Amino acid sequence: VHFYRKKERFTCFRGYSCGAHRSAVNYTLSSYVIIVIVGINAGLKDDQAAEEPLQGAQQAGEENLADTQVHAEETESNQEESNQDSGPEENNLTDNGPVTRENPGIGNLTVHFIDVGQGDSILLEYNGKTMLVDAGERDKGKVVTAYLQDQGISGIDYVVATHPHSDHIGGMNEVLNSFQVKHFVDSGFPHTSKTYENMLTTIDEKDIPFEVAEEGKEIEFDPAVDVEILNPGQEYSDDLNENSIVLKVSYGETSFLLMGDAGLETEEKLMGGGYDLDSDILKAGHHASRSGSGEAFISSVSPGISIIEVGAGNDYGHPHEEVLERLQKASRVYRTDLDGTIAVTTDGSTCTVITQKTGSEKVVTGTGTSENGADSPSIPIITRETESEEVKSEEAGEPGTGTISSSADHAVYVSDLNLKDEWIEITNRDASPVLLEGWKIEDEGSKHTYTFSSYTLSSQAAVTLYTGMGTDTSAKLYWGSESPVWNNDGDTAYLYDNSENLISELER
Repeated sequence: VHFYRKKERFTCFRGYSCGAHRSAVNYTLSSYVIIVIVGINAGLKDDQAAEEPLQGAQQAGEENLADTQVHAEETESNQEESNQDSGPEENNLTDNGPVTRENPGIGNLTVHFIDVGQGDSILLEYNGKTMLVDAGERDKGKVVTAYLQDQGISGIDYVVATHPHSDHIGGMNEVLNSFQVKHFVDSGFPHTSKTYENMLTTIDEKDIPFEVAEEGKEIEFDPAVDVEILNPGQEYSDDLNENSIVLKVSYGETSFLLMGDAGLETEEKLMGGGYDLDSDILKAGHHASRSGSGEAFISSVSPGISIIEVGAGNDYGHPHEEVLERLQKASRVYRTDLDGTIAVTTDGSTCTVITQKTGSEKVVTGTGTSENGADSPSIPIITRETESEEVKSEEAGEPGTGTISSSADHAVYVSDLNLKDEWIEITNRDASPVLLEGWKIEDEGSKHTYTFSSYTLSSQAAVTLYTGMGTDTSAKLYWGSESPVWNNDGDTAYLYDNSENLISELER
């Protein structure tokens, strides 16, 4: 139990392991804050054997914390002998030294970057094990829950709250009340918000084992998958974002770096901390805000793929243009506002990216390689933009509606359609510009057709096609129709290439 008072806000606390399966309880008295962390760190492992005696510190009949600590010191030698006899199976503390996995376990690791608008939610699946990192805003809890249920998930091994901002933990209560959760991992930096308090209350009521993330420890997700905690450290920042849990997930030769909302301060700390930051997939910190993703950090990570979890048309202007350009120069960029939910699957040596776009019914596939500055990907990458059921049938060897071809053929897609305001958006996610001359846009029933003239859509750019009259620019094109094209009661936009192949469609 730790007591803190600093002006009128919470300060940092650090939970200690003890022999009771209880969760965190948060009590507030005036400007005093009492944090009770009574949890067993069953899911975390490190090489700090000095903390092991604290596991036996809580004994019935002890009257106060001072007596408990004295008792822990008195029993240190006996506890160490007991730990040696019981082995790592009982105390769950193992050496956290370098691990080489040239032959990863059977099956694939899939990391889902769930589209929750302006927020984060990430699902890890491997060998029947699941881990959920964040759950978006409160109104996205049902979205996350439905997505997990669609994956056939009935229980979650680990739930991780990177930090207490509502766009990361707002949906947690919905998740905690919908699934059996074995472990909950928190950043350890509390918050005065009702959202955070409600989350802790639910954890306590459901008696979910509560663990505090500590730099250098690993989450025991699966023996074949390393999940290393790189942040927060022993000293907390005054900036809540910089206390985000940062995870490096490694499976075979493939690695993911999940930055939460951590920014430049944390990036500097990680680069100076001797960590191997090199990763194939980077989840950009803080929705690709200019507060993070510095040039030196991106160079250290050297990603082949960058994922941005961000809401369309958000009030913050995320992703910020300079950060987006920085990431695009180093990697292939995927965004939940443009691509919907993004699933990255790896067998430890190759990587497949599947994007889910709302309203898409056609399978649009393509092979591509991640760009790493000098076009030297660390792992082979295949990208697919498709509906999940169609992907499953194609991967199972059933006839699909698309074939593997060059990424330039199918990297262009209809990313948005506004029926009322009469405009359509087309996006090019490819690393190269695409000439759209001769391509066509049609509505339902082919009642209206627009044919692109000599227009080139730049790499990682979008163009908006308006129904009415106007002067074309690089970002805006005009159909020239004197009457509406799109049916306000529902319509579909079809995109064809210059060979009359259906490339993309979006129904509204």
